Order: sequence, then structure tokens, then C-alpha cells
Amino acid sequence: MTAPTSDGRLDLLLIHPGGRGRIYQSLGDELTAIEPPLWCGLIATYCRQRGHSAAIIDSEAEGWDAAAVAAKVAEMAPRLVAIVVYGHQPSASTQSMPAAGALARAVKDAAPEQTVIVIGGHAAALPERTLREEAVDFVATGEGPVTVDALLHALKSGTPDGLSPADLSPADLSDVPGIVHWHEGEVRRTRPAPLVEDLDRDLPASSWDLLPMEKYRAHNWQCFGDMGARRPYASIYTTLGCPYTCSFCCINAPFGRNGYRFRSPEAVLREIDLLIEQYGVRTFKIVDEMFVLNERHVTAICEGLIPRNERLGNTLNLWAYARVDTVKPRMLDRLRRAGFRWLALGIESGSKHVRDGARKALRNEDIVGIVRAIQEAGINVIGNYIFGLPDDDAKSMRATLDLAKELNCEFANFYSAMAYPGSPLYDEAVGKGWDLPESWSGYSQHSADCRPLATETLTAAEVLAFRDKAFTEYFTNPRYLKMVDQRFGADTSRHIREMTRHTLHRNLLEAAEAAAPGGLAHEA
Repeated sequence: MTAPTSDGRLDLLLIHPGGRGRIYQSLGDELTAIEPPLWCGLIATYCRQRGHSAAIIDSEAEGWDAAAVAAKVAEMAPRLVAIVVYGHQPSASTQSMPAAGALARAVKDAAPEQTVIVIGGHAAALPERTLREEAVDFVATGEGPVTVDALLHALKSGTPDGLSPADLSPADLSDVPGIVHWHEGEVRRTRPAPLVEDLDRDLPASSWDLLPMEKYRAHNWQCFGDMGARRPYASIYTTLGCPYTCSFCCINAPFGRNGYRFRSPEAVLREIDLLIEQYGVRTFKIVDEMFVLNERHVTAICEGLIPRNERLGNTLNLWAYARVDTVKPRMLDRLRRAGFRWLALGIESGSKHVRDGARKALRNEDIVGIVRAIQEAGINVIGNYIFGLPDDDAKSMRATLDLAKELNCEFANFYSAMAYPGSPLYDEAVGKGWDLPESWSGYSQHSADCRPLATETLTAAEVLAFRDKAFTEYFTNPRYLKMVDQRFGADTSRHIREMTRHTLHRNLLEAAEAAAPGGLAHEA
């Protein structure tokens, strides 16, 4: 924690709300990652550089419930609590809102005068609604750092004890960009906050010293063949935002359409060195929405990592996102020597027509070719697939699963199409009156109340049933298990078999079965 300011009071307490159990059910116990909260660390760094004291509570890593966190907040009495609702991927912001909302309410119950702001992708997509629904004083409409710094300056002005939200008039808040707030029963909105432009200067690294580093772990699949390497673990960024506009993605809600920015390779390597030397990290996630994109950027980072990996006996284990149409075969050997052992590809659908409708124009032969090239370079592939995109029907979903089984990637993620707040698909869904989840946790792919989109020919229950059965069919496929056994060993293939024994409780499927005994119409 940074030392408190001269009056002895902590300025900023950033909280990662967690909620892994509700989001992932039993999968969250051992299989999913416990990932360092990137934006808590970055906002802390930005504010500490500007003279504010800061601390972080990662309630997910600590295993604390809302009441325990609220008691700690009341004890610490910071000027500002920032509940930061980002997640492992863009959609994780919305699915984390129930935990964030419960935490905000618990904080206000324990310390009614405590000033609270919520920040994240969901908040940026639906700021006015979030203000109305949650027990918070402010909602950030952008990425967060500039807003929090300005808000702290406003709260610290005026009197030795500072000001409360009730003391701040619209004029006082006019210099705080990127917030919505209440004033005399009305929602007010300030001008948009600028993005952080100089990433190397203003967001040089996460505030790792404020985090419980011993408690983070990688996903199970990243350490196939050596599950002991899941800890220690860290996630870092090399770019923010994304230049693409896939219909189902909400990544740019906090950043805007021109929010794609690069960090210098030198800054990335300095942070990696810090994590290796101070915390013993060898297992990393690159959190960029699209890392393998700009060849010059990727090449410079890899050229810096290669000698480091060699000095460490080739023990680095990194994974990153890529696109089929941005991975160049000439890049692959360099990526592997740099320690990249996994690339995640957004394949989405086995139907070109469905992919085109989702603004993901790819040919099947290109997909097969690049997957094979990546694997031949010694890099494992995670294939990401979506069932229930707007143009999907039972035949096209089957084609997607068939393509997944043909590719036989070392791991696969199967998703149901969701209209995430902040995505073009959400705007379309709202405009056309489509059925959306009744609660924010319903946007979680693995929650009990998961409710994907229906299509013209498929109900939401049919899409979800296909997704769950596709997961089982893929991971119990003898061809897949044989490949895993050969590639990673018998212990990993046993681990996969154990993983498929986890059964997700699905309210939607139980309701559909009760209404129509005999099963759902579209089977895997």
C-alpha cells in the first residue's frame, strides 16, 4: 500500500469483486484461472504516480465475501472506494455485476457515508442504468484512470477532511470527466474522459506490490503436462482496445472505436523481468484482446523474450489471443522460441455464412491451414466456438462442432451467443425486443441462470443444450483423448476425463425439460 497522505487517510481503495462460484459453478473450484485484476493494478499505478495513496482488495483471490470486504472497508475508511468490474475477457464484466452490486450494497450498509464508484466494461456500456441499479455514488463511463484521479482531487479539495458526494455540486464535478452521478434526484453526466495516451509513462506496470501474488493460478489447460506450473502466475498487457468490431464483442465499450493503443516492447519486457525476478513467475497470460496482430510489435517483444527464455531453460509458458487472418506462418517459430506455448483463435462457427453475419469473414480452408501451421510450430491451439449466432440453425451448429472435432485443437472453448452490453449485438437485441437474460449473472456462459440468445429457428434452451452436449462430445472424443495422451501424458488425459464429469446446473434446460418431457428438439 502507498503511504497515506498527510492527513493519515487512505485515498483510494480498489476492489475486485470476484463471484467466481456463481459465475463458473463447480468449474471455478480448481479448473479456472484466478487472474490478477489488471485494471485494479493499473488504476492504482496511475493514481500513485499522481500523489494519491492506494490499496487493493482482491476478494476473489482472498476468498472474502461481501460482508468481510465491507467490514474491511469500514475499518480502512478510504476517501474513495472503486469497485473495478473487468474480468478474464470482455464479457466477464457483465457477469460479475451481481457480485459487484452485492459488494456495493454491503459497503454502504457498513459505512453509509463511504464514497463509491464502479468502473468497468459493463459500467461504461450502461452507465445511467448502473447508477440507478447499484448502491454507488458515481459510475465511470470510460476506462477509469483519468476519472479516478480527477475525482480524488475533487474529494480532497475544500476542507482538511475533504468532501463527500453530497457536498459536490455539478460545478465541483465539472472537472471530473467520465462520470454519471446523482444531483437533486436527476442523473447528470460529465464530458467523456480522455484515454490514457502515453501507456509507457502513465501505465508503466501494474501495482504488483499491492496484490496477493501467491494466490494467483493459471487455467488448467495452460499447464497440461505440468499442473504444478499453474503458480506463480501473472497477466500483463501490451495493447489496450481492439481495432475490430465483431458483432458479439463488447471489448471497446470503455475505450471507444479509436481506443487501440500500443505499449512499447521495452516497457513490456521490463514488467516481465520484474515478475520473473521478484515473484518467480514463468507462467503468463497476455491479456490483449488481440496480441498477434501487428507483426513489428509482436516481433520486437519476441526478440526480447527469446534470450530470457533461453536463460531460464525454456521454462516460460505464455498464451495470447490471435486471429486466423493475422497469424503469419513466418511468425510462429519466433513465438515458440519466445515461450508462447498456446494461441487462442476465435474460429466462432463452422459456417462461412454465419461467420460473415458476425463480421468474421474467414474460409474453412484458411482456418484448417493456420491451425495446422501453429501446431507444427510446436504451439498448442485453443479453438473458440460460438453456438447460436443470429444466422445459426441446427445444421450450422452441427457444422461448427464437426469443424472443432476435425481441427482437434489441444483445447476448446464452447460458448453460446450472448448479446453482451456494449456489443453491436446488444443494441440490435434491445432494438428488436429479443429475449435477454433476466439478471446479469445470466450472461455468464457457465452460470445456472445462463440464457443465450434464441435464433429464428432455435430457442435459447436448444442453443444452450447443444453447447453443453458439444462440450462433452468434444472432450470425450477418443481421437481427442488419444492426442492429449500422446502430447501431454496419461495424467493429463485422466484430468480431462475428470473435467467432463462436472455437470453444470442449468435452470433454462430444467424448465424446458419440464415443459416438454422427452427432451429438447435439437440434440448434439
